[in-house]
Amino acid sequence: MAAKPVSQPPTLAQKDAVREAARWFACLSSGSATAADHARWQCWYQASALNQEVWQRMQAVTQHIDGLPARLASATLLGAGTARRHVLLGMATLFGGATLGAIAWRSDGPRLWTADYRSGVGERREISLADGSQLLLDTDSEVDTHFDGQQRLLLLRRGRALISTAPDAAGRPFMIDTRDGRVLALGTRFSVSTDEHGSEVAVLEKAVQLSVGASPGLRLEAGERAAFGPSGIGPVRNNDASVGSWQDGSLIAIDQPLGQLIDALSRYRPGFLRCAPEVAALKVSGTFPITDTDLALAALQSSFPVKIVRRTRYWVTVEAKA
Repeated sequence: MAAKPVSQPPTLAQKDAVREAARWFACLSSGSATAADHARWQCWYQASALNQEVWQRMQAVTQHIDGLPARLASATLLGAGTARRHVLLGMATLFGGATLGAIAWRSDGPRLWTADYRSGVGERREISLADGSQLLLDTDSEVDTHFDGQQRLLLLRRGRALISTAPDAAGRPFMIDTRDGRVLALGTRFSVSTDEHGSEVAVLEKAVQLSVGASPGLRLEAGERAAFGPSGIGPVRNNDASVGSWQDGSLIAIDQPLGQLIDALSRYRPGFLRCAPEVAALKVSGTFPITDTDLALAALQSSFPVKIVRRTRYWVTVEAKA
């Protein structure tokens, strides 16, 4: 009797492709996608064979889910209830467990792949690690831990984490990896973030050593930060008031393009939050709560020439005020 093949867990590249496919599917199914949206989707689709495979699998799955709504971003799908859970579970067949639905709408629904620690949308989670170090996960984040006799290693799969390292009697190094590189803690407090665009480290106390590939690396001192990715390490910049503000429950914008702020706020709420292109470059300043994103949006509407347009609770657009 032939042995039953063992299914392999999805890779990071596959999960990223699923996440992007889900976002595009939600966008193109919304009924408000523009010609520019379709052109950008076409570029994404043609960028790799993996993107094409994920898109085709997703379409095959959705075609076989009974009662699938025409618009995946509708209130029926995004609201709590049996229909939503049915869709999420049906889409989980992609790559043997990558939960498309949970990613597509930043839902708090079950994830069918595992991480040692994870946080839900809008959640900030405090964790005490086995060595006494402290970990604070930002919204929608996942991290694995690999502690043994030689090292203390974290793998940040997605999102953002603030780490306060503890001394180690065995002298084991404390490191955190993303898909883009490695951060070695030098007795420190620092944050690391990663998404589809790259990673960044910001040092709050003492220092870290940042390395990408076979490069000799770069030492960053307290008050410094740097982005890193496939092209290497970016320029060293000084931290500003916005670095670490999320740990206290707010986002601080200082002459920040509105589009960037809306992208950041969207990570703290379920559903689809977007900024219309005509106001994306508008510079805004202020402190915006992440524990109540509706209040943050109200503050934007009262202080700047924008209006908040709600198609449903889960589909919100920031547009120019008429």
